[in-house]
Amino acid sequence: MKWFPNYNYILASKSPRRSQLLKSLGIEFSIKTKEINETYPDTLKREQIPLFLAEKKAKPFLPGLTKNDLLITADTIVWKEEKVLGKPNTFDEAIEMLHFLSGGWHEVISGVCLANSKKTKSFYSISKVKFKQLTEAETAFYVSNFKPFDKAGAYGIQEWIGVIGITEIEGSFYNVMGLPIQKLYVEIQRF
Repeated sequence: MKWFPNYNYILASKSPRRSQLLKSLGIEFSIKTKEINETYPDTLKREQIPLFLAEKKAKPFLPGLTKNDLLITADTIVWKEEKVLGKPNTFDEAIEMLHFLSGGWHEVISGVCLANSKKTKSFYSISKVKFKQLTEAETAFYVSNFKPFDKAGAYGIQEWIGVIGITEIEGSFYNVMGLPIQKLYVEIQRF
């Protein structure tokens, strides 16, 4: 029995986590990437940011898509106190982000865009995550050993810091990893 519509699935992402999550659905797909500038208008807030970026990542592919293709693009941000936390550029920036997240709740928001030559469909998912009060030693150990410079908010929930630091989660665990896989499953069926 086939669970998915018969498309030529394309994941436009360099993220090994997104690739791993999409594989877990049992879909065969190819990976194609194009460099894009991940800037967005500063008037955007919360879920508007990853939705805008997921759609922006899809745009360069649109002219080459057919009705038999299904392109999947995604972007994930961390949101706390009206501030967006993207990927840290330096060790100190990663430490600063983790201290900001320490001891409280934040939101992880992923935007996903599905597209082919006929249409596009975008959606988002929000998960709430709570960190314990992290110590200086814990954050320094994590950033030194796991180098989370490719992760929004400077952490991966599936890594050491998530194991020792996250006390509660409301919503999709996989969304925090970077792809709301259950919601994606539903949206592919509807597409």
